[in-house]
Amino acid sequence: MIYKNTAVHFDVNAQVKRSVSANIQFSTQDIGTAKLSFNLTKDGVPLPISKATHAKLFMRFTDGSQVYVNTEVEEALKGAIFYVLTPEQVKHYGTVQAELYVNYDNGQKLSVHKFSFEIDRALVDQGIAPVAEYYIDDFESLKAAVQEMADDAERVIAELQKKFENLDNIETKEGAQEKADAAEAGAKAYADEHAAKIDNPHKVTKAQVGLSNVDNVKQASKADFDNHVGNTANPHAVTKAQVGLSKVDNVKQASKSEFDTHNNDTTRHITADERTKWNAGQLYKLTDDNGSRTLIPDGTDLLTLPAGLYYGVSNKVVNSPEPKAVEWFHYDVSTNSARKTIVVTATANPRRWFGTIHTDGSFKGWQRFITDADEEVTWESPTLLNGWKQYGTHKVQFSKNAFGEVEIIGSITGGTIGFDVPAF
Repeated sequence: MIYKNTAVHFDVNAQVKRSVSANIQFSTQDIGTAKLSFNLTKDGVPLPISKATHAKLFMRFTDGSQVYVNTEVEEALKGAIFYVLTPEQVKHYGTVQAELYVNYDNGQKLSVHKFSFEIDRALVDQGIAPVAEYYIDDFESLKAAVQEMADDAERVIAELQKKFENLDNIETKEGAQEKADAAEAGAKAYADEHAAKIDNPHKVTKAQVGLSNVDNVKQASKADFDNHVGNTANPHAVTKAQVGLSKVDNVKQASKSEFDTHNNDTTRHITADERTKWNAGQLYKLTDDNGSRTLIPDGTDLLTLPAGLYYGVSNKVVNSPEPKAVEWFHYDVSTNSARKTIVVTATANPRRWFGTIHTDGSFKGWQRFITDADEEVTWESPTLLNGWKQYGTHKVQFSKNAFGEVEIIGSITGGTIGFDVPAF
């Protein structure tokens, strides 16, 4: 990768530090190449960057926007870090005010230094408008250009004149409205006159409207109809079978008091809240009846358990994260039948968390989760050998983290050098 490299040296101390101009200038066209590099020292020696160290950079741009981002490690033992401005950030041209910080996982924080740098606005980003549309190098060229523009103007004027001639033949809005009003009044008068005629002007016949199919009989009077409706003596002699009563059992209906007693029976009937609670209930138990975890029988394979909460001795359970451990583990099992996935989380104590995934019949193995306590290391001082002595104030110390990685820091001098000669 190609970068515009800028090396800035900062010493971490409590001396008065005023904001400095880093004498750095980027361009708005430095896309993906504007790189800020920092070399950090403390007490005269490089400040080592470990996994517990997080260097962060704050930047405030001229337009008021600001960002707070993580830097990247270039050389951990030399205290070298860097940050490459994003394409969006490098577009904020002007003076950029910045400050570098160092944060540690144990809660400590350091303000390293305030500084500023410049982002220059590239010519291509300034939106410069052209000064003139034509370049005239002599009078004859100017005359020809003016004549060409005049010819274009005459053509445009001629086209406009034709359009205005067509407009002269267009009727005005007022004239068209008068004609429309007159036509509407004439149509209304004719329609009213035609509607008032009762002499069948269209000569419609009885056959045309279907009256030839209607019997010429006298209708029943309203009094006759009322007498028929009020007749309760079954004047049509309708039988029990005709209305379907032969299929109805001849039983006594329940009284109102009996119905009310049944309706108020809360033992037989459930409430809406009870129905909602039951509908939302689990289809099978995840724990024992008392809510505690279920004991896993000896020899049970963890990956065959249904979803739920369990506990058991590690060396008595198949596929346990620590097959030789004689201690109680808690297991949380969740399943996804659609994806054929089983996720098991095993806990021995706050410092040992395990997780595993069983996908499509393939056991993916256990992974240990590192906690904050696991990240804490103990620094120890070795015994110097073969003439080696302490150099400066940076004492030689070593530590070992939860991954088994050994880290050594410090400076020594004056001892015997050799492949088989130990320094400590």
